[in-house]
Amino acid sequence: MANQRVYNFSAGPSMLPLKVLERAGAEITNYQGSGMSVMEMSHRSKVFDQIFQDTQAKFRRLMNVPEGYKVLFLQGGASGQFSMIPLNLIGKTGKADYAVTGNFSNIAYKEAKKYGTINVAASSEDKNHTYIPAQDQLKLDPEASYFYYCANNTIYGTEWQYVPETGGVPLVCDMSSDILSRPVDVSKYGIIMAGAQKNMAPAGLTVVIIKEELAGHELPYTPLMMNYKTMIDKDSMYNTPPCWCIYMLGLVLDWLDEQGGIPGMEAIKHNKAQMLYDTLDSARLFTCAAEKGSRSDMNVTFRSAGEELDAKFVKEATAAGFTNLKGHRNVGGMRASIYNAMPVEGVEKLCDFIRDFDKNN
Repeated sequence: MANQRVYNFSAGPSMLPLKVLERAGAEITNYQGSGMSVMEMSHRSKVFDQIFQDTQAKFRRLMNVPEGYKVLFLQGGASGQFSMIPLNLIGKTGKADYAVTGNFSNIAYKEAKKYGTINVAASSEDKNHTYIPAQDQLKLDPEASYFYYCANNTIYGTEWQYVPETGGVPLVCDMSSDILSRPVDVSKYGIIMAGAQKNMAPAGLTVVIIKEELAGHELPYTPLMMNYKTMIDKDSMYNTPPCWCIYMLGLVLDWLDEQGGIPGMEAIKHNKAQMLYDTLDSARLFTCAAEKGSRSDMNVTFRSAGEELDAKFVKEATAAGFTNLKGHRNVGGMRASIYNAMPVEGVEKLCDFIRDFDKNN
């Protein structure tokens, strides 16, 4: 069956490493002699508690999470965090800074406006989000409770290549689409959050790394389940957590270790992205959407000479075993999402296909 798998370039949920899927498959009806699947286990059982603790420890080690930070396994996706972050943090001054560099940071900004005064510290809307504003373009409010940005913009194919300097204002970052793909100095951040369905696990798990001192200052009407303090006090187990996804994250982290951890993964992913950008830049028919210097290593956005040709490319690519290459409806064109689990071979073959298509059309 494995050899009938397609190269899945979906922006998320995205492909998982084959080795991880095979291991999960082998353990699906009887996890390590327990006589049951992880999907059937009580989250309070000793067996699941071991899975939970091991996964949390592996994640802390791979991400180099320092003392004074908690790792939470939550639900509600990154979109749930769009509300949870302001509810818990904005009470300090009633104000926050947001950098709007794509679709999801824009939604987060609109959501945060319900809870306080939000300053747009930077926006790339003037050029349809094809670039990331530089540090000297950020209009910072020294009274902001936090500064929010999204590290990688899946729809537009841009990625922050630097960490914003905000003085003493805590940094909050949505890393949903590039977490575990490059080293991160966690100590520079107040909160890092990420939905799992791109680089970590199946959809349903949201990972939050939070500086502990930021919790406990939530607005009085913050829902119980959206209170970081509740989740820290109960070690993410106030209610039933997404057990299967946490187990799958553990398997992905084992696989990541085999790739040389995050530094090893960074070299692999950058090589894949560079290969694809070089192929597109040297083609006659294709142009990349994102400006050089802001290009994402995770989501490569490009287009051909016209919409009809774009449609032809997507159709022929799908027939050749490269799926989900159609661009997001907001921008059109094509998008190849090359997250950690996309094998180098998949990108090499896509590059060959692009070159052939370029020649034949």
